Amino acid sequence: MPADTRPDAQLDPATTVLLTVECQRGVVGADSALPELAEAARTSGALVRIARLVAAAHDAGVQVVHAIAERRPDGRGASRNARLFRAAERLPVRQLTGSTAVRVAEPIPVSEDDLVLRRLHGLSPLAGTGADALLRNLGCRTLVVTGVSANVAVPNAVFDAVNLGYTAVVPADAIAGVPAAYTAALVRHTLSLVATVTTTRAVLEEWRRPRRAR
Repeated sequence: MPADTRPDAQLDPATTVLLTVECQRGVVGADSALPELAEAARTSGALVRIARLVAAAHDAGVQVVHAIAERRPDGRGASRNARLFRAAERLPVRQLTGSTAVRVAEPIPVSEDDLVLRRLHGLSPLAGTGADALLRNLGCRTLVVTGVSANVAVPNAVFDAVNLGYTAVVPADAIAGVPAAYTAALVRHTLSLVATVTTTRAVLEEWRRPRRAR
């Protein structure tokens, strides 16, 4: 992990948003369409750490945004221009709008103040979802990115955040992908070049500090 793992100067609750990426029941829950990914999220401890980060964000007054990938039952508006999309159509669990599969997965707590961004197309939680305008209206300058998968959606979110002018912070132990070795390589060789890579513990410690000490 890079030496710069102290994001304290970037984590002001007034200008920080915590993003959970595809932390939905149909992806990381017990009845996941992607059991290998769900297993990685659980056994690595990433899912529990995300829950801790969300709870701490609620306590610290940090805005939480849940990015959910879903599709209409008729598939209208869904992307089909990549193998991943076509494979998703054949999975036994489909991320259908309004179904339990697109609810935020346990044990992640959800507050009435949380915002949910739902997308019907593409690979990124930010591109084409209206996220940029939403984040700017919230006064966001730093986006803390957590969730799955390190293979696709998480790096998409980080790259898009940086391209849009936000500072990206990634608690490396609060993301997951398959295989686990790929996640570690992605963090070391790619995300560390564009984001502040840190740990869940460091973020929690900052948000739990008395406000006068920040």
